[in-house]
Amino acid sequence: MSLHRKKYQNAVLYLCQKLKGEVRGKKKLAKLLYFADFDLYEKIQKSITGDVYNALPMGPVPSALEEITKEMVKNKILGIKQVPEREGYNATEVYKCLTEPDLSVFDEEEKKMLDRIVVKYGHLNGKQLEELSHAEAPYIGTELRKEIPYELAFYRGTEF
Repeated sequence: MSLHRKKYQNAVLYLCQKLKGEVRGKKKLAKLLYFADFDLYEKIQKSITGDVYNALPMGPVPSALEEITKEMVKNKILGIKQVPEREGYNATEVYKCLTEPDLSVFDEEEKKMLDRIVVKYGHLNGKQLEELSHAEAPYIGTELRKEIPYELAFYRGTEF
């Protein structure tokens, strides 16, 4: 699979826009992208971002997330600020869209899937999304720190 940079960036912007202009926490953003990609793959055998996910202790993590969001900040289409929340914890990264997403990069199925992700998972926090992803076949079936095969999406039994 190869990275769909335009779709990747616009998916991030779209998720931010739909969630009151921001996504709180890198973990939350990573999991929302995971659900978007794996749900779509399970449904029509393609992913939105084209990214590769690795099974890390906190759940599936898209490998290009850091690179893509840094590029977006450089191009002034995304803002990331560190917000200290609790004593002794790392600051939460808050992703804010600085521009409207370009929805023309998505086809109908991809748009519907992103909307579904916002409705189904948008209200959950990073920890809750981590727990959900840990209970799924793709994560369970993959050795820690290894790439998660998209084909494992077929063992989830998602109802669309």
